[in-house]
Amino acid sequence: MKNFIRLFVCSAAVAGLIVAQDPAKPSAPAKSKGVSRGILQPQMTVDTGSYDKPAGKLGTKPSAVWSATTVGAAVDGKPNPGAKEATLVGEIVDFSCYLQIGKHGEKHRDCAQKCFRAGQPIGLLTRDGSLYMLMEEEHDPRRDGLTNFRQSAIEHAAHIMEVTGTLWAHPSGSKALYVQGFLKK
Repeated sequence: MKNFIRLFVCSAAVAGLIVAQDPAKPSAPAKSKGVSRGILQPQMTVDTGSYDKPAGKLGTKPSAVWSATTVGAAVDGKPNPGAKEATLVGEIVDFSCYLQIGKHGEKHRDCAQKCFRAGQPIGLLTRDGSLYMLMEEEHDPRRDGLTNFRQSAIEHAAHIMEVTGTLWAHPSGSKALYVQGFLKK
């Protein structure tokens, strides 16, 4: 019985620690010398466009926050609340390479283009180091391969662009910008 009580107390303590570390609220990275909370690997620079003068524009202003195909595909016809139209300026990056090893910029352009062609996720890296996943907004056409945003991302990998779309953020911190205007004709 004594061992059972000891096991119960230890289990309760571990459970308390797990609950205290709410995964929906990730802890801030530890502060250490040389670690920036901004753009990873800032020595990797962009040659095309700047945050003050983007190289071009991607996406069209949505006529509604969510398209009819997104509303139609949503659970009970209700997409996640809190979305809004937004225009952001940032570098088109390979989401996976940036998060894994901090690569971006002109020296990473060829790799990013290869990754995009292989289906890797597309990201937008803003001046403050925020990273947004970029994807087509129109749900069914995106699902069915009837959009061509990926081709524009390939062409503009490592370029700083102005991107307009529907912005949505999950409470955990994940952020996405859904672009319109890339339906195949």
